[in-house]
Amino acid sequence: MISKEELMKIQILHQQGHSQRAIARELGISRNTVKHYLQNGLAVPKYSARAKKKSKLSPYLSYIHSRIAQALPVHLSGVVIYREIQELGYTGSQSLLWQYLYEYRGKAEPAPIVRFETPAGKQMQVDWGQMRGGKEPIHAFVAVLGYSRALFVHFTDNMRYGTLEACHRLAFEYFNGVPAQVWYDNMKTVVIERDAYGEGKHKFHASFYQFAKDMQFIPKLCQPYRPQTKGKVERMVRYVRDNFYRPFVTKDNGLHAVCDVATLNATAGHWLDNVANQRIHDTVKEKPAERLLREQPSLHPYKPAITLSELPSKDTLNIDYDTTPLHHQLAIYDQFTEAL
Repeated sequence: MISKEELMKIQILHQQGHSQRAIARELGISRNTVKHYLQNGLAVPKYSARAKKKSKLSPYLSYIHSRIAQALPVHLSGVVIYREIQELGYTGSQSLLWQYLYEYRGKAEPAPIVRFETPAGKQMQVDWGQMRGGKEPIHAFVAVLGYSRALFVHFTDNMRYGTLEACHRLAFEYFNGVPAQVWYDNMKTVVIERDAYGEGKHKFHASFYQFAKDMQFIPKLCQPYRPQTKGKVERMVRYVRDNFYRPFVTKDNGLHAVCDVATLNATAGHWLDNVANQRIHDTVKEKPAERLLREQPSLHPYKPAITLSELPSKDTLNIDYDTTPLHHQLAIYDQFTEAL
């Protein structure tokens, strides 16, 4: 319900020639609310004197408002808010929170993307996402298995070849196996030239080509931004950002100022094991951790060959590789989701 004053403002702004979107933005309400009152008259709605039943969400509204304000200008995911208020005792439905956030923000949560399904053990998708830029950047190496949707993430301060290979090894160790194929965009530490020897016959980075042979997986390249081929990991880059990185750096005031890859990785493993891979996946309707147990027999065996302490950093890597960014800016993933 809106007040008489707001109704008056709607009427005045409408008479002044403002669009419904502009009115909604000016008053901080949803465009659907403005549309409703313009189409159905501007009379104040009448309600019965019967007391309105208190919503299960009511005790948590103050917390929700403070978390949204605390995270600004970052958009805090509704999934994160739902998980946090559950920890505080919320027992209501997710849809109740979704409806409230829509009315409060005037913007619906993004709809899920339909994925291309693959057999167990066949495919892993890999991508980089930049979490923070500047002189002390933070990059996220993100890998997801196509069948189980099991997720792995590791944060780094560079995206050089040595780091890319080390992150692959950590992912194979986490999944306890190596898939038959690994899919990429046009990373310059993976492919030197597409279709160099004919259609579909690419010239791969020499060190990466040898690594793929040693690990016994086939590298595959896809057309950028195609959800049919690599959409699982593109969505997971955004999932990591919205459900781990942003909540982590906005939970306590000032934490983001001292946040580094060591701090993130010290917490990321717990988040993977207890949140990301334990959630009910929207598409497969199962926990990725449970599906991973069924997928592991179809993976090639992997023998661990690196520890977290051995992961290269930008200060220890002196090899002169092409430093052209290998990732997409996160705004691209927002555009990708909104276009579907």
